[in-house]
Amino acid sequence: MNGYPAARLVSLDAFRGATIAGMLLANNPGSWGQVYPPLRHAAWHGWTPTDMIFPGFLWIMGVAMTLSWARRVEAGESPAALFRHVGRRAAIIFGLGLLLGAFPFGLWPSHTLALGSLRIPGVLQRIAVCYAAAGAISLWASARGQVAWVVGLLAGSAALLKFSPVPGYGAGHIDEAVGNLAWWIDAHVLAGHTWSGAPAPGFDPEGIFSTLAAIATVVLGAWAGRILRAPVAGHVRAARLLGAGVALLSAGLIWDLWLPINKNLWTSSFALFMAGASSVGLAVFYWVIDVRGWRRWATPLVMFGVNAIVIFVGAGLVARMLGLIAWSDATGANVTLKAWIYTRAFTPYLSPLNASLGFAVAFVAVFLGAAGLMWRKRWIVKI
Repeated sequence: MNGYPAARLVSLDAFRGATIAGMLLANNPGSWGQVYPPLRHAAWHGWTPTDMIFPGFLWIMGVAMTLSWARRVEAGESPAALFRHVGRRAAIIFGLGLLLGAFPFGLWPSHTLALGSLRIPGVLQRIAVCYAAAGAISLWASARGQVAWVVGLLAGSAALLKFSPVPGYGAGHIDEAVGNLAWWIDAHVLAGHTWSGAPAPGFDPEGIFSTLAAIATVVLGAWAGRILRAPVAGHVRAARLLGAGVALLSAGLIWDLWLPINKNLWTSSFALFMAGASSVGLAVFYWVIDVRGWRRWATPLVMFGVNAIVIFVGAGLVARMLGLIAWSDATGANVTLKAWIYTRAFTPYLSPLNASLGFAVAFVAVFLGAAGLMWRKRWIVKI
């Protein structure tokens, strides 16, 4: 890959780029009423391919931490200095999440900034909290200590979900959004500041309690980073990643018999299963791209991966503006820019499902063009 920084692992950037492309595709259909099932999240228990995207990104973050920090430590940087870097980066990412939620800050005629109902959790906010917490664990806990943290976070969160009594509902009420411990904590601690599109009022899929197991997802990724640093041949690393992935997938499926796989709750079975799926996915990417050297096909994914946060934030801002820019048509009906594009460029030529998918694909393509421009200019924005 011409111009690619030699110190970076190409397969890791490509895999990260695949998760960002997946986020853009799943988050931006032409119509939410016309979406292919694999591009929807599971309603509650279970999973779809779309449910694999966010945990995949968090897991990759853990892998990248191990690889990046190893180089910094070898260069003489102390753990304290590294954690100061983690803290600054986490604060910036959390702030970006809040700004994205508040955009356009009441400056647009049809938008009112209501700080009293501003959503506090979010994708970027969870990334920030998990990065900071997993970073502290990875920097200061021994290898055994990190294992203990993962076991404690997963087993502890599972036990609390199953056995902690929720006022008015009792213990173990996890088959719907209302009545479980995660809902109760979010509804009380974050009252008025949760996602309006959540499965139930007061619940948030990126809420407080479910972040515990999400932190474990990142630490499991950090362990995969150790595999990639092992002084063995590349094909051996790929085989070890694959084996670890199969083991975690199996553990998640077994755990699912007792505590269902559930993204909204980020159950321990979900964390294990998705860490396993990510490990298998990266094993394939690593073997194909870095071991076999077949890299050219992955260039579009790498373009997304090297500027992942910038692309995600930019896509969020553009998506918001497509819904805010609006006018009245000849009948007096309100028309948004998104609806205007969708009804003129897609729905006249495709079936409803394919028109909605076509809009999402076009949205991804636009940002691939932006990522490609940054790639050609060798702009890698580090946050």
